[in-house]
Amino acid sequence: MDRPLNVLFLCTGNSARSILAEALLNRLGAGRFQAFSAGSMPKGEVNPYALPLVRALGFRDSDFRSKPWDEFAVAGAPPLDFVITVCDNAAGEVCPIWPGQPITAHWGIPDPAAATGSEAEIAVAFREAARQLRNRIELLLALPAAKLDRLSLQERVRDIGKTADSQPA
Repeated sequence: MDRPLNVLFLCTGNSARSILAEALLNRLGAGRFQAFSAGSMPKGEVNPYALPLVRALGFRDSDFRSKPWDEFAVAGAPPLDFVITVCDNAAGEVCPIWPGQPITAHWGIPDPAAATGSEAEIAVAFREAARQLRNRIELLLALPAAKLDRLSLQERVRDIGKTADSQPA
């Protein structure tokens, strides 16, 4: 393929998990992948606890915005190779018809935006969500995508979502 593979990460609010996944894949898969994020009911702003994590990856706050998924289902939108839901609500919703029939998968990650407690405890929930997403994105990056047929690739990307998120050794 003569362009990076385009990946859309979906979540209901597009304020935390999908934003983190977009940042992580754009940093870790630069040149091979281009990540985007969107939501079925976008909050309209990025969760403030996600911003330190995207800054740590070298991005600016203004590089991200909470947006509706229908921006990616219209003429002129980037052609999507993968659509990955990262929250259970979005996985069960009726999605738009994605042009080009991208590979779809569900990688459920607990919602850090639902965390309660002190600021430190909430920050820990965000770091944990980012760690789980990083683990799965690293598995995606390790796939020999060019050597797999579409059905095998679909299965492997879906299997990543079933991966146990163990702590690093």
